[in-house]
Amino acid sequence: MTPYGARYQPPEGPKRHAQAHARTAIRTFGQLTAGLRALPDYLIIGTKRGGTTSLARWLLEHQQVRPLFPARETRKGTYYFDVNYDRGQAWYQSHFPTKAAHRLTEHWHRSRLLLGEATPYYLHHPHAPMRARQLVPQAKVIALLRHPVDRTYGHWAERHRQGVEPLEFHEALAAEDGRLEGEEVRMLRDPAYVSFAHQHYSYLDQSRYARGLERWMRAYPHHQLLILRSEDLYADPLAVYGQVLDFLELGHHEPDELSGWNRVPKSSLAPDVHQSLLSQLQPGIDDVEELLGRSMGWT
Repeated sequence: MTPYGARYQPPEGPKRHAQAHARTAIRTFGQLTAGLRALPDYLIIGTKRGGTTSLARWLLEHQQVRPLFPARETRKGTYYFDVNYDRGQAWYQSHFPTKAAHRLTEHWHRSRLLLGEATPYYLHHPHAPMRARQLVPQAKVIALLRHPVDRTYGHWAERHRQGVEPLEFHEALAAEDGRLEGEEVRMLRDPAYVSFAHQHYSYLDQSRYARGLERWMRAYPHHQLLILRSEDLYADPLAVYGQVLDFLELGHHEPDELSGWNRVPKSSLAPDVHQSLLSQLQPGIDDVEELLGRSMGWT
């Protein structure tokens, strides 16, 4: 996998090799100038297959939001507070513009401009909240929570489509407990340990949101957290996007295209399979509703 969560594809041909060298040079330059660079104003922390890419892309269309550095890569997130933490703060800051360039751009726009990133594994990773709190305590944090059954299937379908997951859906769920056994305990004992299974094969586990939410709620005060339902984003994207703009204190904006990014046709689960998964995930849904003090409308 690449540092950004995608499956690694070695460059082929002179053009691809040149592009890879250019990206390496840009990242090296960014690290050498890290002390001059800004930090994010907001983090979109997940959930995986919950609409984070769509929300991140819509925000990047806003005239008061700036992209990561370099802008032409249109990257949405860095995976720093989870799997790339050992690369160091300079590597992280290499993804943001310099403070001087940022202030100059604000002067041109005559308004405050925001920087942010979206990494959907942040919600589930046990160390991400406190790592983020230590470096960007002022950041506003946004989480999109999707119906756990739909998220579980969507996560598996993406990994299967990408060739990361060789097992069929029922086989992957049956193997999940064995794959994850002891992984989070090891991560907690050894903060430098990166677990491939915890990130990529945790279909049911990442759909149990309460554990991750509790960690972020301990790390950040209530007024810096916005917890949304993915279903609301899908049903009325403009209204939910407006909530996000209000939360970030940004002016009104309507994206050019409100259809979802990274959306693929989904296969509907058989009713008995859906109900079986819902029964397994129901305790986690109850925990989320108790934690947030509201119904999620998932049952």
